[in-house]
Amino acid sequence: MRFFNTAGPCRPQLHHMLPPERRMPDLAGLIDQQHYFVIHAPRQTGKTTALAALAARLTAEGRYAAVLVSAEMGAAFPDDVGKAERAMLSWWAAAAASDLPAELHPPPWPDAPEGSRVQAALTAWTLACPRPLVVFIDEIDALRDDVLVSTLRQLRAGHRARPERFPWSLALVGLRDVRDYKIADGIEGRLGSASPFNIKVRSLTLSNFTAEDVAELYAQHTAQTGQVFEPAAIDHAYALSGGQPWLVNALADEAVERVRPERGQPLRVEDIDRAASVLIERQDTHLDSLSERLREPRVRAIVEPMLAGGSLPDLPRDDLQFVVDLGLLRLSTKGGLEVANPIYREVIVRDLVSGPRASLPQIEPTWLTADGRLDADALCEAFMAFWRQHGHAMLRSAPYHEVAAQLVLMAFLHRVVNGGGRIEREYAIGRGRMDLCVTLGEDRLAMELKVWRDGRKDPAELGLGQLDEYLGGLGLSSGWLVIFDQRSKTADAGERTQRESRQTPSGRDVVLIRA
Repeated sequence: MRFFNTAGPCRPQLHHMLPPERRMPDLAGLIDQQHYFVIHAPRQTGKTTALAALAARLTAEGRYAAVLVSAEMGAAFPDDVGKAERAMLSWWAAAAASDLPAELHPPPWPDAPEGSRVQAALTAWTLACPRPLVVFIDEIDALRDDVLVSTLRQLRAGHRARPERFPWSLALVGLRDVRDYKIADGIEGRLGSASPFNIKVRSLTLSNFTAEDVAELYAQHTAQTGQVFEPAAIDHAYALSGGQPWLVNALADEAVERVRPERGQPLRVEDIDRAASVLIERQDTHLDSLSERLREPRVRAIVEPMLAGGSLPDLPRDDLQFVVDLGLLRLSTKGGLEVANPIYREVIVRDLVSGPRASLPQIEPTWLTADGRLDADALCEAFMAFWRQHGHAMLRSAPYHEVAAQLVLMAFLHRVVNGGGRIEREYAIGRGRMDLCVTLGEDRLAMELKVWRDGRKDPAELGLGQLDEYLGGLGLSSGWLVIFDQRSKTADAGERTQRESRQTPSGRDVVLIRA
């Protein structure tokens, strides 16, 4: 029985999977032309699966000796080039012995001085191999500092001797393009344009699954078990994941194994929603590693104004491309950047809200009626009381200062839903606000968050018009407009936190909260 894979490379005999080379259609041509190139894509997007399959096919066809090796073993010795080289080469020999016929195995690695062993080993292997040698070096950006620079320089030095004395074709495979490999300065340090691997002809990335790919993958489960994914559920899984391969598999795995394990029951939209909620709450390794990126200065410089709905500052083009290459953001069809998919959008905010959530005091749920319904008026009074007493102090617990007020409010709202409801968020660059919809049972409360800063006019009128549009899209007749007054010369939180009744241009009732 095959299943949906959420850990490690896919294996055809174990996992539901699509033809892996479909997402890398240009590689065969690059290899035939003896090129050296880079493949970069976020974690768990299928790089290793695709390249292992390609290497196996190229070798089976009889023209090349193609092998996938890894640099990861060298990462254990970031300050010792010699030990890192020995660790990597030991793993490469084992990989070749496992994946290649005996006549294509490398010879014993030659003795060579530290800092030249990788070049010497690949030279010896090329000379001994009866076929042109093709090498894919996975996890190359696991290496750091001197070990990384030494390895890249050796590859560049050997490149001029190809194909007679160095691999016919070679690819570096990792999360980032070459210029973004980490060097001595940690997350701030990059190789930049002066890369020791300036011999690459192209940098490629893997595409996400299309809607048709998702349907094809899920159909494999149906063919094996008889359990059907309803068409709307397939569409919803694609919409939530944006076609990101790990998310596509993880949603299906959660849905069929735990949400709806009865094989006679079809998978519906609500099952996919439940699966998504579990993934977001559980923060598996894939999503957890995504959260770590949010603290990197280059990522923060883009995500923070996005959350605020503002415009991006003047940033290097490489920084913009970096967040796209990470898979965190994507280019919108309407122009500009947006979060790559709704699940990532929720994960980003939940991670940033975690500090304020942990800092929340005990709050009595006065916003619930006797029968468990949401009392929006009582919730408004509870929030204002909370903000007057704790809001200003809690701003320091938010990691992104420009949106600290919004994050603290969302932390408060997480306490409100407390596992029994959900918060849907909309934010993007240039929108000038963040929109929220709190759902608790059958009750929904929509709100728009705006910030009033020095030198700007009161955003209330603009906000009422924008909220009108948001409420119309949700089919609601009332909502909140929350304006955080961040001007330097204003009264303290106790004095300025007030509410008033207003109406949108189309006559919808609004509670305007000034905090």
